Amino acid sequence: MLNHEITSIVGKKPKRRRIGRGSGSGHGKTSGRGHKGSGSRAGFKSFNLFEGGQIPLFRKFPKRGFSNFDFATPCEIVNICQLERFEDGSVIGLDQLSDAGLINSNQSRVKILGKGDLTKKLQVTAHKYSKSAEQKITAIGGTANLIKKSG
Repeated sequence: MLNHEITSIVGKKPKRRRIGRGSGSGHGKTSGRGHKGSGSRAGFKSFNLFEGGQIPLFRKFPKRGFSNFDFATPCEIVNICQLERFEDGSVIGLDQLSDAGLINSNQSRVKILGKGDLTKKLQVTAHKYSKSAEQKITAIGGTANLIKKSG
């Protein structure tokens, strides 16, 4: 069969390899697992970077540079356009954002970003604001309050 002969009906999915169905199948007896060793046993899982006992490639390279991953303080992001669902003049804090499903929990840090437009006068309380978000909230007459760090 050639590539141009494959249709949507014939040859789309290869046949499943039926192992352990006798010596005539080509995958009988040891079922492609070889003889003895951990790879022949049930429950064996191979580490995909294992190189047969040789020092793996990722351990040969020197570790250089700095990663901020351990020190970063993650923030959940809420855009201005998502605040449109609240009524005009309402007070929005972490509890209201959490109840609306915009953030995972009221324990998380929140940053308000300026994507979209805001038409309602809101009193928003969050940990951080982008400049455009703060400008859009105050331009309509709302307030952007910061949550102070505790500790």
